[in-house]
Amino acid sequence: MGLISAVETKRRGPTGTRSLLLMAAFSAISIALTGCNTTAPVDTISIDRTQGTEENISSLTDVIRRNPSDPEGYNVRGSAYGRSGQFRNALDDFNRAIELNPSFFQAYSNRALIHRSMGNLVEAANDYNRALQINPRYDVAYIGRGNLYRQAGRTNEAMNDFNRAISLQTTDPRAYHNRGLIKQLRNEHTQAIEDFSASISLAPNSPEPYNGRGISYVALNDDENAFADFNRAIELNQRVAESWANQALIYERRGDKARAAKSYARAAQLDPKYRPAVDGLARVR
Repeated sequence: MGLISAVETKRRGPTGTRSLLLMAAFSAISIALTGCNTTAPVDTISIDRTQGTEENISSLTDVIRRNPSDPEGYNVRGSAYGRSGQFRNALDDFNRAIELNPSFFQAYSNRALIHRSMGNLVEAANDYNRALQINPRYDVAYIGRGNLYRQAGRTNEAMNDFNRAISLQTTDPRAYHNRGLIKQLRNEHTQAIEDFSASISLAPNSPEPYNGRGISYVALNDDENAFADFNRAIELNQRVAESWANQALIYERRGDKARAAKSYARAAQLDPKYRPAVDGLARVR
C-alpha cells in the first residue's frame, strides 16, 4: 500500500491506503483512538513525478494521435497526469474519455479520485455514483465512495460500501483496511485485527495496515504484537511519522522514556505538526 496509485485503467492499477492515528492520553497509561484522522491520505493520489515526464506524456499523446476516437488512450494519459499531480490535465483527459464513451465506468471512478484530490467532494461522489450505476459490481467505486462516506463521518454508509466491495471478492487491500478503521471506531478491535490482517495479506509491503493492526493490539493490551507491527511498519518505510510515534508509545508504556523520546523525536522531525509525536515528546522529556 504505501499507497495509492491514482487511477484505474481497465486493467486495474495498484492501490493504496492509509492508517489510523493514535493519540496517547496517559492517566493510568491509557490510550484514546482518534477516529479516522490520519497522517497520509487513505484514498488520494501518491504523487510520482516520473509519470508526468515529457517523454512519458509524449508517448501517450502519440497513441492518442493515432487513435483519437479511442477513450482508453485518454484514460491512460489522464492516469499519468493524475499520478504526476497534474490534476487539471488529468481532468481534461477523463472528461474526453467519458465524452467518447459515456459508459466508461473506470473513467468516472478515475475522475472521481481527481475531483477528490482537488477538494471537489460533491463531484467525486457524483462520479462514483455514476460508475456504480453503469457497473454495480465495480469494487473500486464502492471503495472510493466508502472513503468519502467514512471521512465525512457517515460510517454506516461507508461500512455498507466496504462490505459490498468485499462481497464482490475484491483484491483491493483498501476495502479491508478502511473497514478495519471503522471497526476500531466502534471498539471492535478483534474484528478490526482480522481486517487489517486481510489487508496485509494483499499488500504485505505497506506500512499502513501494520500500524492499524498495532493500534488495535494496543487497545487489547497486547503490546508485544503491537510492537512487532509498529517495528515492521518502520522497516517497510522509515519516513512515516505515525510508525515512529506508535513505536514510541510502546516504549512509553514500558517506562523506557529514553527510547520513547528518541522515537517521538524522529516522528516530529518527519512531521512537525503531528500531534501524537509532539505531545508524546513533551511527556517523556
